[in-house]
Amino acid sequence: MCWSATADLVAGCGIAAVGVACVARVRRAAVLPLAGLPLLLGAHQIVESLVWRAGGGAGPATVAWAAIALPLLAVWVPVGVLCVAPPDAVRRLLVPLVAGLVTAAVLSYRLATHHVTADIRGHTVGYAVSLPGAEALVAGYLLATIGSLLLSGDRTLRVLGVLMALGAALCWVLWRAEFVSTWCAFAAVCSVVLYGWVRERARSRAVPRVSAGH
Repeated sequence: MCWSATADLVAGCGIAAVGVACVARVRRAAVLPLAGLPLLLGAHQIVESLVWRAGGGAGPATVAWAAIALPLLAVWVPVGVLCVAPPDAVRRLLVPLVAGLVTAAVLSYRLATHHVTADIRGHTVGYAVSLPGAEALVAGYLLATIGSLLLSGDRTLRVLGVLMALGAALCWVLWRAEFVSTWCAFAAVCSVVLYGWVRERARSRAVPRVSAGH
């Protein structure tokens, strides 16, 4: 989505730059997957700019876009959340993780065995691939991505989850045929809130601990 190749490219570069800044502030390896999410989503928008320039179709850019949007994000987000979750949240986060793994397995198989095509539709891009039980796959995908954020136990991540849920509802109402493309663009923009989350975590770790005897 993002109206044109140029708009996708500019937005993608900006979001990826935020992702680079997030990664640069990381002090713990466990934080890297979520800190790198804006970088991944920014790169995703840049890939879509190549889909625009190719006029859609079933070329390498379309396949790369679909591979990131569908199976990769379905696993990346719940794994990233699980890596930083407090101990009391781990058990409930296994539900979106399993949903993501199952959904990603089905989507990976379909992408490997069927063509995915992109169609330029005015100011949006529609992607099409043959999916059995599409409704169940969408539910599993949203549970993995949005559900893991809402169940994270972290205030900022819950805010991100709420924003992404609202974006999903809006994109479904306005661009149902282009839902995946428009929602991924919306999620990419929302992901910049992770910069504040990373900065806060880095600041909290930088505060020196004072022993009780001093």
